[in-house]
Amino acid sequence: MARPPRPSRLLPLLLVALLLIVHAQLWFGRGSVPQVAALANKLEAQTQRNIEAKQQNERLAAEVQDLQEGLDMVEEKARRELGMVKPNEIYVQIDQ
Repeated sequence: MARPPRPSRLLPLLLVALLLIVHAQLWFGRGSVPQVAALANKLEAQTQRNIEAKQQNERLAAEVQDLQEGLDMVEEKARRELGMVKPNEIYVQIDQ
């Protein structure tokens, strides 16, 4: 009598080994879940720092503009009230 072929145990063992390798890569390898979570946290922190830096730049730009306009107002007042003259200018006062 012929015996029926025995199922090979090699294929299930091979599949389990492949599953373990894939699972290990998921948790410990490059691009693993913890590593992706850490990179997401770093990205969020950097994005927040970028937002803060942009706000600081906008505040500084507004301050520079205020200072420039302020100097223009000071110069105008000095010309009108004190008769300030720039180099190579001729001051002419007209009385009415």
